[in-house]
Amino acid sequence: MPRPVDELWTRVICKQPDRYIGWPTIARTKTGELLAVFSGDREGHFCPWGKTHLVRSNDDGETWSAAEVIRDSPLDDRDAGLIETARGTLLVTWFSAVAFESSPDYRDYAATLTAKVRERHLGNWVLRSEDGGRTWDEPLRVNASSPHGPVQLRDGRILYLGVGKIDGERGLVAEESVDDGLTWKVIGSVSHPPETAHRGLGEPHLVQAASGKLVALFRVGGDHMNERFLYQADSVDGGRTWTPARVTPMLGFPPHLTRLQDDRLLVVYGRRLAPFGQRACLSSDEGSTWDSDDERVVQSALDDDLGYPAAVQLADGSIISVYYQLDKAGEKTSLIGTRWRL
Repeated sequence: MPRPVDELWTRVICKQPDRYIGWPTIARTKTGELLAVFSGDREGHFCPWGKTHLVRSNDDGETWSAAEVIRDSPLDDRDAGLIETARGTLLVTWFSAVAFESSPDYRDYAATLTAKVRERHLGNWVLRSEDGGRTWDEPLRVNASSPHGPVQLRDGRILYLGVGKIDGERGLVAEESVDDGLTWKVIGSVSHPPETAHRGLGEPHLVQAASGKLVALFRVGGDHMNERFLYQADSVDGGRTWTPARVTPMLGFPPHLTRLQDDRLLVVYGRRLAPFGQRACLSSDEGSTWDSDDERVVQSALDDDLGYPAAVQLADGSIISVYYQLDKAGEKTSLIGTRWRL
């Protein structure tokens, strides 16, 4: 049975009155600063106004800066991912979309978007900063897209596992950068298992275990929430080839993976089936098994518009998870954080 974590605190990190916030990621820099990115200043889940925001904390999450907009295209900027590389470069990822066009509320705005604007801004992106986020380079187009972005491997390569194009068709691509995020190349792919062919896998995240093995988890589609268990694939050659994806016992999505100080793997994910909330699970054997019988409840939620949690471990061993959900009934969603211990 799920049990609550040892919660130290839960607090609202960012609330924008009458605006919707979604899909965050958190990272801890070498100096100990916490950074979180998200899509904010929105009217709702689908709208044209999504902007990529950044907030900072220099006291282990006790206080946070006001949100600053670091990317605002004419399209809907969604799913912000974040890492700091070994060189100290910040990489923020996102994708820009036009799904809002299907809503009559935004038909007039969609009509103002020229083909040139769409071609320039539609797609998957990486933004680089070499000065801690004070200034940002021009966005770089990439193949892959996933909510929490890439990871850096211990050989120095940056690996981005996400949804992209393979020979012009939608697929799961492994894309690497060997120059600190300046250029990217697809080096591998993950196949969809037959039972997910009509539902599809997406929104992956990966972690490198102590042995060097790569462990990736994926969201699966479908109409029924009680069937949407995370799937897993592994790689022992740095992301070039992957095992066939297989179902895990974790019910929820999407995943964010972290290797803890004791080398256990932690995955956090949102549960959109009552009881709603943010969940966590551990593996002590590099993803061969997951302790789903001891699933942790990081935080409960009022409804199913929630999730995309990401987690970092602090120097004292405690963990901070950030996620989006309602703070109070009747409001729009906020960016919320929980500090907890295993």
